[in-house]
Parts: sequence; C-alpha cells; structure tokens
Amino acid sequence: MQFSRVKIITTVPPADADALREVLGKAGAGNIGEYSFCSFSCQGQGRFIPSENANPHIGKANKLEIVEEERIEVICDGANARQVIAALRQAHPYEEPAIDIVPLLSEEDLEKRPS
Repeated sequence: MQFSRVKIITTVPPADADALREVLGKAGAGNIGEYSFCSFSCQGQGRFIPSENANPHIGKANKLEIVEEERIEVICDGANARQVIAALRQAHPYEEPAIDIVPLLSEEDLEKRPS
C-alpha cells in the first residue's frame, strides 16, 4: 500500500526545538488543510552511551547520558518526506538524530478496507 502522508518524529534539545520546527516547516512539513508549520511537541528524557568513535553533541564516550529533549512530530506529504528528512538531518545538532517515519492512513483509506 502506498501512503500519501507520513508523520516524521524526532527528538532535539529544547534550546534547538524552535529552529528545527522552522526548518521542517520551510521544507514542507506541517501542512494540514489551510494551516502550515503545524507540529506537536512534548518534553522527555533521552538516554544514550556514545562509543569511542562518536562525536556527541552532548556527553562523553562510554558514559551513560540522560538529557532533556523535546519530541517534535510533523505530518508531511509522502512526496516531500525525503526533502524534509534531509533538511532535518542538516539542521539537527546531533551526529545521529533518531528519526521515526510513520505511514498515515487517510479517512478514505479506512473506507476502502474490508470490515
């Protein structure tokens, strides 16, 4: 099944969240009907251990880090997803940002599914 829209989710330090939301919106994410730059955010904690070969934005090699992060979710057209993800990677402060790509069903897709 081909999906016309996806949700892109990432986490970022709170100090970088507004700038990243701006980049995502300019890249074409967050358009819902007559609204643009739509996103959802919530605060949480990220945990990770950088390896000896890592170049972490936050933390030190081989040491567990627990950092405050903001989770940002945006919806975008599947046709724009690659450019949105490329812009996210370019603007994100982390060496290896976590990025979830979730395919979305439309209400019309639900009507096509057997009961």
